[in-house]
Amino acid sequence: MANNNNVVNVSSGVVKKIVITFIVLLAAAVVVMNSFTTVKAGHTGVVTTFGKVSDGVLAEGLHFKIPFIQDIVLIDNRVKKAEAACTAASKDLQTVSSTIAVNYKVLNSYSARVYKDIGLDYESVIITPSIQECVKAVTAKFTAEELITNRQSIGDQMMELLKDKIGTYGIEIQIFNITAFDFTDEYNAAIEAKQTAQQNALKAEQDLQRIKVEAEQKIAQAQAEAEAYKLKSEQITPEILISNYIEKWDGKLPTVVSGDGGTMMIDLSKLLEEIGGTSGGTASYRQTAPVTQTSAEQSGDTNE
Repeated sequence: MANNNNVVNVSSGVVKKIVITFIVLLAAAVVVMNSFTTVKAGHTGVVTTFGKVSDGVLAEGLHFKIPFIQDIVLIDNRVKKAEAACTAASKDLQTVSSTIAVNYKVLNSYSARVYKDIGLDYESVIITPSIQECVKAVTAKFTAEELITNRQSIGDQMMELLKDKIGTYGIEIQIFNITAFDFTDEYNAAIEAKQTAQQNALKAEQDLQRIKVEAEQKIAQAQAEAEAYKLKSEQITPEILISNYIEKWDGKLPTVVSGDGGTMMIDLSKLLEEIGGTSGGTASYRQTAPVTQTSAEQSGDTNE
């Protein structure tokens, strides 16, 4: 019986030692595991000791910490995007609805301060309200029409104001975009009507210019034709007319007489004398042009 008791006691002692060793090893493993931490890429680690935030931050990589005493809070320092819907009033009291997209990042050196003063939800606490306030402040300086025509300049002013507002928290604004500018249906209808009126006025002005050009062209054409007629009339003289007639004459002159009296109604020789007296060239033409006689004269000549 004594030997059996000794065996039981030895076995119990061995089990206790094994259990204690296991517990110690497990505790050591837990301590070792909690003595190191890893900071992921694009992040910084904020060290807290019993909840108190340290000023220094941990960079990327593996770091030692006091187990169960210190905690490491990771702050994302990568570029992130925040969108905010804003409603504001313009200078001419038009309601403007806009959507703003901002790319920002938390500076590494400010990670501890951001966590201490704002927390991890800094986008909804600081960034979104600041965007809305800046949009309202800048929008109130411009009319609705200016907001449309000067969109880039207005976006730059909003960005600068936002930088000044949240830059003290260690949040850097990298890109500021106005993704949408919306107005009321009434204002959109007024803009469309104005554009239509401007287009009609432009078309009317262009038509007027076209009519003026066409009128000037017609005047110039009429003046050119009048000048041509004038030059042509100055070049036509009685001598030229008679010369052209004689060149085309076939040697027969028509004689027109009345039915009974035989009176000559067209006397070409007389006509030539009148034209020649006016131009001074009658003698030459009288030698060439025959004289038309009346019917009575022609009968007398025949009898003789």
